[in-house]
Amino acid sequence: MGLEKVVLVIQSQRNAFHARQAGQRKVEILQQADQLGQGAPVVLLLHELSEYEGDWSILPTLPHLSASFGQSASWFLFLEEETTVMLDTLLQVLNTYNAQEEWFLGKRLHDNEVSIIHHYAFSEEPASFGYPDPAAGWALSAPLLQRLAERIQYEPLKSDFTIDLKHEIALYIWEEGDGPRLTAVPQFCTQQGDRCATAFTTYLPECGDPVNKEDIFVAVKTCQKFHSDRVPVVKATWEKDAVFLEYYSDVTDPSIPTIHLGVPNADRGHCGKTFAILRRFLSPAVPKADWLLIVDDDTLISLPRLQRLLRCYDPSEAVSLGERYGYGLGQRGYSYTTGGAGMVLSRAAVSRLVSSGCNCYSDDAPDDMVMGMCLTSLGVPITHSPLFHQARPEDYPVAFLALQKPISFHKHWNTDPVAVYRHWLQDARSQDEL
Repeated sequence: MGLEKVVLVIQSQRNAFHARQAGQRKVEILQQADQLGQGAPVVLLLHELSEYEGDWSILPTLPHLSASFGQSASWFLFLEEETTVMLDTLLQVLNTYNAQEEWFLGKRLHDNEVSIIHHYAFSEEPASFGYPDPAAGWALSAPLLQRLAERIQYEPLKSDFTIDLKHEIALYIWEEGDGPRLTAVPQFCTQQGDRCATAFTTYLPECGDPVNKEDIFVAVKTCQKFHSDRVPVVKATWEKDAVFLEYYSDVTDPSIPTIHLGVPNADRGHCGKTFAILRRFLSPAVPKADWLLIVDDDTLISLPRLQRLLRCYDPSEAVSLGERYGYGLGQRGYSYTTGGAGMVLSRAAVSRLVSSGCNCYSDDAPDDMVMGMCLTSLGVPITHSPLFHQARPEDYPVAFLALQKPISFHKHWNTDPVAVYRHWLQDARSQDEL
């Protein structure tokens, strides 16, 4: 088998920075193939397959991939923008498997304990279920992809929510035992090695000097019942790295201080409060900044790392950045950045959102989801970074976090948040400040 039988899908994003990165990766792969002289693979950018924003969840793209390449290709390899491929080794690896059979290949991750982000699946033996590390790439044989493409058209996903794509794809493929499990392939790597077909660079690219602290305005959502336990954690950890920061609560408390935006606290969602924050960000009441960061009072975040990441993006472009979730993506739904991990918006995105008139259907609606609906209707892409986390470090595989310099975690439940901040988010130069 030559490379002409391989389709490589780069999981690109519509944001200008990511589209550029993926385009460069495509050029590198095609140049490598030309030098190798064993055929030319098909290299696709995910965000170019259709106009549908939800293509990032992969499963909606399978019918198109099957119809276009199912007869001509033997293998489909899915890669991150920052995954490098050694095509000669990849060919050798793929040629050891019978491409007429159903294969699901990748680097195996597993849960060490039951995880909320996986809906407590496999609670009796969490490590028993393997799913692919996207940084190493993962592959489907053509027969498996074709069967999945047919199935997705008549059997919708069991959950409306897309939360952890790598786990949910593995579950869908496994089909409660009727489909194949992930086959762990040692040549699918995240670190460079002599025998590796893939390797990974970084989720935190070097784009130049970090943006200035003054370029980020931080909005912390809180309420009176958390003033005495959650707010002190923010003050003891990451508040010192912010120049412009305000706490928004349901009461005015000068000791913090907090600002009451006239929106009552709600247990269900905080849409009214968040949209009031958006309007305030554009008003003369606060210093003008390029970026707005909205967090919960139990979000732990590294602002210096966020400053590094934001250098990659253009604040004059409408940017919505964070940990991307999806709702109803199998039925042309929408994506959103999940609130607990931290929602980052460029000034251009906030301006478009506020001027559109799109608003909450109730003050206690889920703010992150309503914002996602609004941004999707405006054609503003939801940009994903795996460095933002809606849950605690223990809710993620150790091998997955090992590749990262995380930007955020969320929740104080059953954990010591100051210790989490020190271990995972505080850079060495400021370790002695706590």
